[in-house]
Amino acid sequence: MSETPARHLNLFGASNFRDLGGYPGKDGRPVRWRQIFRSNHLGQLTDADINILRSLRLKSAFDLRGAEERATAICCLSDIAVHSLAIEPTVVATLRARGASGVALSSSDAIEVMRDSYRSYVRSNTASFRTLFTHLLEDRAPLVIHCSAGKDRTGFACALILHALGVRDELIAEDYLLTNRFYRREPSASSDLPDNVSQVLGSVQTSFLAAAFDAISTDYGNLECYFTDGLGVGADQRARLQARYLET
Repeated sequence: MSETPARHLNLFGASNFRDLGGYPGKDGRPVRWRQIFRSNHLGQLTDADINILRSLRLKSAFDLRGAEERATAICCLSDIAVHSLAIEPTVVATLRARGASGVALSSSDAIEVMRDSYRSYVRSNTASFRTLFTHLLEDRAPLVIHCSAGKDRTGFACALILHALGVRDELIAEDYLLTNRFYRREPSASSDLPDNVSQVLGSVQTSFLAAAFDAISTDYGNLECYFTDGLGVGADQRARLQARYLET
């Protein structure tokens, strides 16, 4: 029996680079290994990291960061196609504005703003996720999906992908929460915010992801309708995704 590939790739310049493979999907067929990866940004990769990622034969990167984020940490992988699906960050600016108004920021404030951010993925940024699924249906793999930390925008995107492939809710949550094990928050990130607030921003909670799916239920009725009406992924497209990304 062949050895199971490592889910987390221990890179020096990207702490949260992970494989979505291996999870049982539709009809128990596992997600194919070494096809879809998720990561924090790829702007600090070392030469050794780049060699590791080249060995994966990556074709594409889907960058969910906003314009300023991209400009300050340009992808180090020069030999793959990088597709920008910009979702501008709002959390830190919202919290800074609250602090400037005299509010004593707490972890509860941070959790509330994080949940609102996830709701905005559905209500303001569905077009970016729809474009991502259009690319997933094309010959773009092996591919990596990332944002700055690889936990929120990327976390929601990957949860949608795993849902489309028929992976169970509890396994999707487990994958989402792996960020708390692997992500190393950059020391310079939001250093002007209180420590307890920064701790919330550097981690994930199931209530964040739940807020996005609650918004889906409120705005679209259910996840199936969101796939069809929001993401353009009907039954035929889902079957194509499963044929491409699940083992036969």
